[in-house]
Amino acid sequence: MKKINILPLMLLAFMAQCAFGQIQNAFPGKKTRILFLLDGSGSMVAEMGKTNRWAVSVTLISRMVDSLRAVENCEVGLRVFGHGKPITMRDCYDTKLVVPFAPNNHKQFVSQLRQVKPLGFTSITQSLLATAKDFPADKQSRNIIILITDGIEECPGDPCAVSAELQRKGIILQPFIIGLGTDGEKFKQTYSCAGRYYNAQTEDEFKKIIGVIVSQTLNNTSVQFNLLDNQNQPRESDIPITIYDANSGQILENLVHTMNGKGIPDTLYLDPMRKYDIVVHTLPNVVKKNVELIPGRHNVLPFETPMGTLALKVGGITKYGRLQAIVRQNGKMETLFAQDFQTNKKYLTGKYDLELLTLPRILIPGIQLQQNKTYTVEIPAPGQLQLTVGRDIVASIFVIRDNKMEWVSDIDGSRTSQLITMQPGEYKAVYRAKSETRTLYSKTIDFKITTGSNTVLTL
Repeated sequence: MKKINILPLMLLAFMAQCAFGQIQNAFPGKKTRILFLLDGSGSMVAEMGKTNRWAVSVTLISRMVDSLRAVENCEVGLRVFGHGKPITMRDCYDTKLVVPFAPNNHKQFVSQLRQVKPLGFTSITQSLLATAKDFPADKQSRNIIILITDGIEECPGDPCAVSAELQRKGIILQPFIIGLGTDGEKFKQTYSCAGRYYNAQTEDEFKKIIGVIVSQTLNNTSVQFNLLDNQNQPRESDIPITIYDANSGQILENLVHTMNGKGIPDTLYLDPMRKYDIVVHTLPNVVKKNVELIPGRHNVLPFETPMGTLALKVGGITKYGRLQAIVRQNGKMETLFAQDFQTNKKYLTGKYDLELLTLPRILIPGIQLQQNKTYTVEIPAPGQLQLTVGRDIVASIFVIRDNKMEWVSDIDGSRTSQLITMQPGEYKAVYRAKSETRTLYSKTIDFKITTGSNTVLTL
């Protein structure tokens, strides 16, 4: 899916209000935890505007954390790396959880942040690894990392691989990464695979970006699923849809697609912090993977789902109990569905192969289902073979097609009386006594099955 730079779109709406104005959590009853992962390496004292990157970071993060004080079900934490050892020691494990997650820890956060002094080496991979233990074990919470750095990894390791693994395990959602006063294109190439990357060259840009990020973190985004017919119109509906987290595979939502009162696909709200795998349970399924939503906008997701109907019928008065047909996509062996006779079922338009589980089985290859049309398969009502076995035998039933004997069914030679439902036609029973040791005592009897009638046969 093509990635779209959401920053210009979000800033237009966001700049109308104060970046650190009133914030609300759009996820009632669900805890949101935001971990600020802050670069404390020596390069953070580099100039930014009238001051330096570190001072700007401390000021803006402190204001943002203070603005989160009144947000319900939102906790903050702080991990700093590169601040404990001088740069000459090149310590790749210089990372520390300075402020653990806890309710109402905002004053402690700001106090501890102001005591940190930038000093050492950039160790992002180890810091990301360490965050796995920073978040409490709560599968229902939304765990967010905001990584703020002015440098590229200086230690062995792959931040992108670590981020992907943390997301796959469901520990965190996709991180945000802010590069301060950096070569934006180089940083983007390095960090885009680890999360959503933003570049801040100035204090004002940094302020707007961090405001936008927190706004995205705490707000839901609207989504509309358009199930399109072959005229590219969203006319299909009443179909189950499953929404998965693309990284962890966790099932997030099960729903049935609905049209609202205006005949438009209904709107739902999803967390824009996740990537999604979406399965529309048509036959066969229609799947979109790694779907990213544009935060703060109404997202319309199209799915090509033109459908036709397959009707299976038995003529006359049927004596079948439950008769089914195996439906496969044309040329494929996997069973798509086992459809009962006397029912109608929708499938995506296209070619299908049918195997009717009658006796004998009937194969119908390459039927074509078309948009909003019904393809009907009708077979004659069966007859019945009323079979009497005089002694234990070995026996099979055959039908002749194209001058060849085709096996239909074996006969249970140990049962003296049995009733077998079969399609109309002419058949042969080939058998011999089970106790007989000579092949020449094999016998063949021809019989005929007629719709709605019993055929009596004694072996």
